Parts: sequence; structure tokens; C-alpha cells
Amino acid sequence: MPPLTLDLPDEAATAALGARLAAVLRPGDAVLLDGPLGAGKSALARAVLRAAAGDPALEVPSPTFTLVQTYDLPAGPAHHFDLYRLDGPAGLRELGWEEAREGVVLVEWPDRLGDLAPPDSLRITLAFGEAPEARRATFSGWNPDRMASLRP
Repeated sequence: MPPLTLDLPDEAATAALGARLAAVLRPGDAVLLDGPLGAGKSALARAVLRAAAGDPALEVPSPTFTLVQTYDLPAGPAHHFDLYRLDGPAGLRELGWEEAREGVVLVEWPDRLGDLAPPDSLRITLAFGEAPEARRATFSGWNPDRMASLRP
């Protein structure tokens, strides 16, 4: 299936995408967030977690220094990983990767997963758009029915 690409003109569009994604996530799903620094990986993860919690004010700090933040959500646990500071998959066991896979995982810098990247993951590549707040999101990895649920 060809990838799906969506233009996100502003942060409100990113939050709306996060809400649509949160509505279709289920335990065992892995969402791999790729893109350069500042492209919106953390903003999208934050939007997903807030929507999944049903709490738009939920505190969702970046896990840049803690490497993983865990959330007890109504549909089950979710784990937000930021692997920027890892060299590769060796340190993931210490972070509880295997246990986290029972819930939803959102992973920034997924290239650090190496062979541990789940083959059935949803990969979202974020890129800068033409306007300062604009982003472009390209999705791949899910079947066409699940991918269609991400369209506005």
C-alpha cells in the first residue's frame, strides 16, 4: 500500500490527528515517530496521550532525559519512549521494552530500536511544512482500513 500523506497546517491540526490516532490505538500497537529535531514528534505524542486520557491538560513531559514515560490510560497502559540518547537497542531491556509492548508504545527516534522495531508498527515520518507551524506527516505500515481512519 502506498504511504498516506497529510498536511498539518498548525498545531491544532496536529492535535486533531493525535485524537484520531488515539481513537484507533489498541494494546500491542507501536507508533514509530520519525523526523528531524523540532518536526513535531513530541507534540504529536503529547496530543495522542492527552486524547487517549480524555484530559486535554494532562501533563506530558518529553522523555528526553528519562527515556520513557508511562501513562495509565482508560484503554490500558501507554509508554512514550524518546530514544535519542541511546546508541542502539541494547539499553531497551533496562527500560522495560518487552513489558511495554503489552500496551501502546509511542517511540521517538525509532532508528535506535534496530531489530526490535515491531514489523507491524505504524511509522509516522514528520517533516517541516512551508509555513513556520506547518508539518507534513507521512504514514506507512498499517493495513489500508486502519490507515484510512487517520484521514480527517
